Amino acid sequence: MTRSYFGTDGIRGTANAFPMTPEIAMKVAQAIGLYYRNGHRQRVVIGKDTRLSGYMLENALVAGFTSVGVDVFLLGPIPTPAVAMLTRSMRADYGVMISASHNPFDDNGIKIFGPEGFKLSDEVEAAIEELVESDLSRRLAGPRELGRAKRVDGVVDRYIEFAKRTLPRHLDFDGLRVVIDCANGAAYKSAPNVLWELGAEVIPIGIEPDGFNINRDVGSTSPAALARKVHEVRADLGIALDGDADRVVIVDEKGNEVDGDQLMAVVASYWQAEERLAGNGIVATIMSNLGLERFLGGLGLSLARTPVGDRYVSEYMRQHGFNVGGEQSGHIILSDYTTTGDGLVAALQVLAVVCKEAKPVSEVCHRFDPVPQVKKNIRYKGNLPLEQEQVQKLIIAAQTKLGNSGRLVIRPSGTEPVIRVMGEGDDRDVVNSVVDDIVSVLQTAA
Repeated sequence: MTRSYFGTDGIRGTANAFPMTPEIAMKVAQAIGLYYRNGHRQRVVIGKDTRLSGYMLENALVAGFTSVGVDVFLLGPIPTPAVAMLTRSMRADYGVMISASHNPFDDNGIKIFGPEGFKLSDEVEAAIEELVESDLSRRLAGPRELGRAKRVDGVVDRYIEFAKRTLPRHLDFDGLRVVIDCANGAAYKSAPNVLWELGAEVIPIGIEPDGFNINRDVGSTSPAALARKVHEVRADLGIALDGDADRVVIVDEKGNEVDGDQLMAVVASYWQAEERLAGNGIVATIMSNLGLERFLGGLGLSLARTPVGDRYVSEYMRQHGFNVGGEQSGHIILSDYTTTGDGLVAALQVLAVVCKEAKPVSEVCHRFDPVPQVKKNIRYKGNLPLEQEQVQKLIIAAQTKLGNSGRLVIRPSGTEPVIRVMGEGDDRDVVNSVVDDIVSVLQTAA
């Protein structure tokens, strides 16, 4: 069936417009409760980031879940990975995070975790969509079977302790000066406290959410503010999370950005040396740089690629026995600890390597030279232009031109009407030419 609600990462859109309306949120909650109904009293945990619209959607979800007899436990503002962790820890049947991740405050979203803390499969999402579009009025709970809702105290402290326990007891960050950018988002309380309790000198920014400023000129998608602060206070490094703290970008002591590919390379090589790396490789998406693949190959490790979306990475990791995976954008999944991307936990693992090697972050986090990579986005209206014959012919010609020394990835976004074009190869001029040709024909076709 056609996906009307779910995209690459849950349901997302402009707040108070389809599909992010209270009506749809309530129906989604009802559909989840009915899909998982199995004869016992169900429990759901609900977290959110700091967007103004979170209040509206939280209340709508509570109404939906309680109307089908589900008990609701409200966590308040908390990172997405904390919701995944608490879904398991609190023995909930599923968990929900209200967040649009790195998007501006105007947007919001609904991310759903199953009983084991993993994001839902395409098949389960399709089944929930089918329920949303059906008549649910005759399947609601009776007056005596309605669910209850309560707020849970202390969940931020539980997540802080969880994050700290991912490191060996003897390890601390004494002597490290760290700038942490929380994007005015869900980790504004937890992330600075974790780093401080582990011994670091912490300079926090992006910790004053007001409902409107989440991700505004801060966070992992706007690392310039972090780089300036690192330079200003002469920090050893900076850590930038996004609005729901499931992704991370690091800035070294020189102000240079370190993306998810380099971070995965750091963790993979360190865990291999420690004999902790499972699967003899890592899992990444089709967007990860060819340089990462070559670096891993030099260590005798493999790189498995999946479609874009950390849930696809997670699914592949589970199916094939890997414990390190992620995305170039900074979603890093370390399945020894987490079931989804956790920006803070990933950063802690990188800091552990920095402490062990006693080298500047600029050296620790530069494991390979990236292959020249060019990315461009094209907005479209109406039908998807990728289906047009002239576009398909040009794409084939472009792939031939790149040959074996490069890659071409063209895909529609899962969250907005955008086609993303990525080309990479050893010859930057050839890559630029190929990407420009494709963008030109797509703009004409759009």
